[in-house]
Amino acid sequence: MRIREYTETDWDQVRPILAEVVGAGDTFPYDPAWPPEVLHDVWVERPPGLTVVAEADGTILGTAKTGPNRPGPGAHVATASYMVSAAARGRGVGRALVEYTLDWARRQGYAAMQFNAVAESNIAAVELYRRLGFAVIGTVPEAFAHPTQGRIGLHVMHRFL
Repeated sequence: MRIREYTETDWDQVRPILAEVVGAGDTFPYDPAWPPEVLHDVWVERPPGLTVVAEADGTILGTAKTGPNRPGPGAHVATASYMVSAAARGRGVGRALVEYTLDWARRQGYAAMQFNAVAESNIAAVELYRRLGFAVIGTVPEAFAHPTQGRIGLHVMHRFL
């Protein structure tokens, strides 16, 4: 597996991953009704951000986007989001993407990375982030409408770089 910068020719493989994850409605706070053009605009970062893909043998297994969490006085803190295809889960793709974005953010001079909205039901992601040094610094109660669990919290997670 290798991680590389996203190119527009990747969209045909990235779009189904986004549609799958967003469509499930249980981990990601994007609207499942968004058309592909909106997903593209939300997912594909413009500079100073970066979008990457993880691929093996020409197949895209997952994708990540990263960049400043906020503009101006908050631009020294990065943020990132990750999506892995269901077929590739449990193979280290998510971990590789997180490590890649942490390294990229460090090299870009960011002081920290913050995730603004990690569904507390996304146990695998929360545990991965904790293993990689993130801490839950707060939880917004009932901020995410989970399709089977009802309203659940969204964690804000942070780590210094």
